[in-house]
Amino acid sequence: MLCNNLSNTTNKDEHVKTQNSMASELIINVTSMETRIALLENGIIVELHIDRESDKGIVGNIFKGKVQRVLPGMQSAFVDIGLERAAFLYVDDVYNDKKEFKSMLNAFSDNNDAADTANGETCYHPAPPLIEDLLTEGKEILVQVIKDPIGSKGARISSHISLPGHHLVFLPTLNNIGISRRITDEEERERLRDIIEKIKPPDTGFIIRTASEGSNEGELVTDMDFLIKLWNNIQKRMEKAPTPSLLHEDLSISLRAIRDLYSKNVRKVVVDSQSTYENIIYFIETFLPQLKYSVELYEGPEPVFDTYGIELEISRALGKRIWLKSGGYIVIEETEALIVIDVNTGRYVGKGNQGDTILKTNLEAVKEIAYQIRLRNLGGIIIMDFIDMEKNSDQEMVLNSLNEELKKDRAKTNVVDMSDLGLVQMTRKEYGKI
Repeated sequence: MLCNNLSNTTNKDEHVKTQNSMASELIINVTSMETRIALLENGIIVELHIDRESDKGIVGNIFKGKVQRVLPGMQSAFVDIGLERAAFLYVDDVYNDKKEFKSMLNAFSDNNDAADTANGETCYHPAPPLIEDLLTEGKEILVQVIKDPIGSKGARISSHISLPGHHLVFLPTLNNIGISRRITDEEERERLRDIIEKIKPPDTGFIIRTASEGSNEGELVTDMDFLIKLWNNIQKRMEKAPTPSLLHEDLSISLRAIRDLYSKNVRKVVVDSQSTYENIIYFIETFLPQLKYSVELYEGPEPVFDTYGIELEISRALGKRIWLKSGGYIVIEETEALIVIDVNTGRYVGKGNQGDTILKTNLEAVKEIAYQIRLRNLGGIIIMDFIDMEKNSDQEMVLNSLNEELKKDRAKTNVVDMSDLGLVQMTRKEYGKI
């Protein structure tokens, strides 16, 4: 095994946070057909991302396009960006409003705490313009893909660009500042907001990512400078490029993993490809020199996913029925409208009374459900059918346990109270591809 360890001095606060947080590892498996990224926490796989060459996405790519048709009745337009099918642009993705900013925050699993008020007074919002007032056929436009083409539908695009860095996401067309909801300390949120307000260019926006927590001004300036230079280069290419053409392609999945998943908790990155290993080293040295990290090139006799027990866990996650250690099990059924998860005692009969057996099974199921939801990246409406509990205190304990387990999830979740039948409804926003 060839190892390369590079480190930079970190401040005292960061060191303390790293010591007290959950140890994580990024394991990267590369073949000619696909790249797989596994995020481990204390040796357990919690996220899996797969990028296949045969169905490589274009989300994040930036194009110079030309408006083909404007559809006033649908308040949208078709734009030629050089693909087989024209891309689709909604008026909300052209008009600079609060809704567009919130959608960008959600795209990066962040949340914004700014309201439509200023100094206690409600801000005035004029009526939004119509698509026909904004676009005309033949107009050249800079757009970014926000949803891949599916079937007969073309890609969905936006004229508002978002450029992710490690600490920040640059929104050059929006004058807002958002902060990741996972940064919960109010003093830290205010400190980061003040720094960005001071150093950002006028009339531009930024999302402060979770990785920014504890960062100093110099680290944020470095990230910001890189993103601004990237945007300036895209604009220069826009002026000279033919229409339609690709102006900017997002990073490979391996580098996106370093950019988006790497945090102070990650103690090690393991990759089994020489070329990918070299690309990661170059990327970190060039764009993230402030990070403390360890990157290893895996050259063991077994496949890297087998060595870390990931392959077995993936096989387990694909099953509809997942057994619990006690002998109970959960069943996961996915439909077009919602996802149903059923909890059963199975072979578990317990040693005490029936109420205790049911409570123990439900509590064990809660941990597995939260884990499976995150691992499979389940989204939309999720209905959990727990085993009926007679005591309100037992129901409350199960619900509190579920909320606590879901705090580990970087996706946004919302849990509704348990019904008398033991049903819990929740919603979860899938995080996009890294």
